Amino acid sequence: MIDPTRHRQLEELNEVELCTQILSAARNELYLNMRFLDVSLSSLGFEADPGCRGMGTDGWVIYYNPAYLFELFRKGRVQVNRTYLHLVLHCLFCHMYHARLIAGAENQEEQPDETKPGRMDYWDLACDIAMESVIDDLYKKCIHVPPSPLRRETYLRFRKRLKVLTAEGIYKELLKMNPPEKYYKSLVKEFRFDDHSYWLEEEPPQSRIQRQNQWNDNREKMQTEMETLGNQEAEDSRSLMDQVQVENRERYDYKQFLRKFSVLKEEMQVDEDSFDYVFYTYGLSMYGNMPLIEPLESKEVYRIEDFVIVIDTSMSCSGELVLKFLEETYSVLCESESYFRKINIHIIQCDDKIQSDQVITSREEMDAYRKEFTVKGKGGTDFRPAFEYVNRLMALGRFKSLRGLIYFTDGQGIYPVKKPVYDTAFVFVQDHYSDVSVPAWAIKLILDIDDIGRIEKDK
Repeated sequence: MIDPTRHRQLEELNEVELCTQILSAARNELYLNMRFLDVSLSSLGFEADPGCRGMGTDGWVIYYNPAYLFELFRKGRVQVNRTYLHLVLHCLFCHMYHARLIAGAENQEEQPDETKPGRMDYWDLACDIAMESVIDDLYKKCIHVPPSPLRRETYLRFRKRLKVLTAEGIYKELLKMNPPEKYYKSLVKEFRFDDHSYWLEEEPPQSRIQRQNQWNDNREKMQTEMETLGNQEAEDSRSLMDQVQVENRERYDYKQFLRKFSVLKEEMQVDEDSFDYVFYTYGLSMYGNMPLIEPLESKEVYRIEDFVIVIDTSMSCSGELVLKFLEETYSVLCESESYFRKINIHIIQCDDKIQSDQVITSREEMDAYRKEFTVKGKGGTDFRPAFEYVNRLMALGRFKSLRGLIYFTDGQGIYPVKKPVYDTAFVFVQDHYSDVSVPAWAIKLILDIDDIGRIEKDK
């Protein structure tokens, strides 16, 4: 007589073996059609989990419910391939890492309405829509399924507002839309393919950081591979390439960025860094109250003294974005370690001509200007008048040591041909800029709209 427990164990082993073969075949087929995914496809192991709602991943392993995987395979290899690729793309764009931040923000909200979708629900949906849009745009036979009318309408709706359908961008749009319950459920039914519960499982911080670094490295290698394969491959995978470029763009600490424009100057304050406590305490022990050395009463520090902020006030620039940028620059400059007690900051508004020039010499003046700020202009965009105006101020001796100029703009305008003697940075907001013609001599800084007002929170 066969032991029922032993029989069940053998059945489970056979199921796991068959599931591993199905997933391995999907991985191989995806690799043959998309060579640039080679490292990413082989970065995930397989593990059976009867409690899994379909399939899911934590960035290390693909978890699957055997019954679900068998049913998916019966529908065709294309469905298995799509789900496998969907999970890999979640990992490549580190959606599970951002999910922790959003879940934390949701937990801090006071009395959330449990009858409505929360931030985490919208984030889950945004990630799925973004990844499915990439898969639908790949046009590979091994994953192609004609998109439904709802999919086409959803992509069209978001592309009217977003240049690239990233999860972050779709998430913000969903929060603004606050879609009706019926429409929200139809989107979830259409786009939800995997179990996201593994994203929020507890794990050591070191392990989480290691996982994120690995996938960041995989994504950078994938971009290099796609660019190496040539124009045809890049064109066939344009949607994926756009998202990879957005995700791989360099992130900046805005405070650290502003330090590029600081100058070295001596300031009256105790220099504890150069003070030697050994000689100080030795003198006190030998001579009572007479130290051999005392701390210096002046210190050399890098801080901002002369500075120019130019704000593009043309029709193409949003007044709300301008104010957010000014608020953040204000908060950084007004920190005690960022600027000298006496400052000389010019805030210039310019469209195709100079509209105003406000000189700020103290924190109080900066505070008053920020509160009373109004956009002036709304004409065309020409960057040259602002540089000509600043050059005239320099000739008149209005600056002692001007190191830099920051120009907040959408990038759509006429740039100067000649490089100025001071450093220049053009600051853009992601999804609201066009930087095709930015001159080579200028510094280019692209900020996410949420990075304005959220300095160093991701550090």
